[in-house]
Amino acid sequence: MQNFKSDNEIKLIALDMDGTLLNDEHKISEGNRLAIKDAQDKGVLVVLSTGRSLRKCEKHADSLALSSYLVTVNGSEIWDDKRGLVERNLLSSESIQWMLELTQKHKIRFWAINTNRNWFDEMPEDIHAEEWLKFGFNIKDVETRDIILKELQEKGEFELSNSTPTNIEVNPAGINKAKGLKLVCERLGIEMKNVMAVGDSLNDLAMIEEAGLGIAMGNAQDMVKQAAAWVTTSNNEDGVAIAIRKWVF
Repeated sequence: MQNFKSDNEIKLIALDMDGTLLNDEHKISEGNRLAIKDAQDKGVLVVLSTGRSLRKCEKHADSLALSSYLVTVNGSEIWDDKRGLVERNLLSSESIQWMLELTQKHKIRFWAINTNRNWFDEMPEDIHAEEWLKFGFNIKDVETRDIILKELQEKGEFELSNSTPTNIEVNPAGINKAKGLKLVCERLGIEMKNVMAVGDSLNDLAMIEEAGLGIAMGNAQDMVKQAAAWVTTSNNEDGVAIAIRKWVF
């Protein structure tokens, strides 16, 4: 184990959703549900830490009877146990306009999340009238993806990650799931060494590296597996439940 001591009691479990908690049918397995319930019954807090917006994750949180915080849009929004907004971090509308023009130039698909809704391959008439949380590029062509990644990096004002190997996710610089979890921990009086974080993609990398126990899914990208202290089974094989049963109980 690289970054975990056996005397570091797990007090909070941070779970990515897509590719982690959810199987390939975008459902939560009964095995995962039961393990999460047992962890909560033991007094361990369970926090969804996701690239999804609140609109796209709260039904899952409700179905699990979660009673804690939510880290959404890769840390751009933090919500408390009453679904009150704790913190919001925005991308400028000028940056959104610039990224939209990149998609038009390279003829690629995209999505974007503002404070009102999720947008897929379309945008509102007045981009500058909205508050923006995240922008995503969906690029199957490796060469095009590398070109756009380089342009984004040269701007120097973004946090860049992905949620699948073929996309790029863009948040404000310094905003990621680890930063969101640190804020949650501060408010709860928990140290990051007492956090178990589970994920599969580059938008999970920061929280896996900074948690006391970072766990990669069996289906995780190689860089995530290399950073993790332990690798569980895949999202289709109750990987979350197996990690909880091994390390929390």
